[in-house]
Amino acid sequence: MRHSSERGFILETPTFSLIDKQEHIELAARALKSIAHPLRLKILCVLGEQEACVQEIVEAVGTSQSNISQHLAILREKGVLVTRKDANRVFYRVGDQRTLQLVSMMREVFCGTGA
Repeated sequence: MRHSSERGFILETPTFSLIDKQEHIELAARALKSIAHPLRLKILCVLGEQEACVQEIVEAVGTSQSNISQHLAILREKGVLVTRKDANRVFYRVGDQRTLQLVSMMREVFCGTGA
């Protein structure tokens, strides 16, 4: 469906809903909010398609272990990251690889470069 805006542009009204259930909208908003922090985005970029323990993430990101642990907990709580325990170390990885596609798309949109 097409209609005119105040500025004279023709706007396309979607004939479908991108997200049709309120619960899915809220879930998406919580997940996006969880990655909408510079340090958490950096953690996702560091992890990429691999897994890493807290110390490896600390070394790659360059901040304190307590700070990293707090941000990892947020990402894990919102379902962005999953963990695997091996002896006394916890390894983190991105739970759904489409999250990395989202980060890559944001990079293209906001940085003008691809992955």
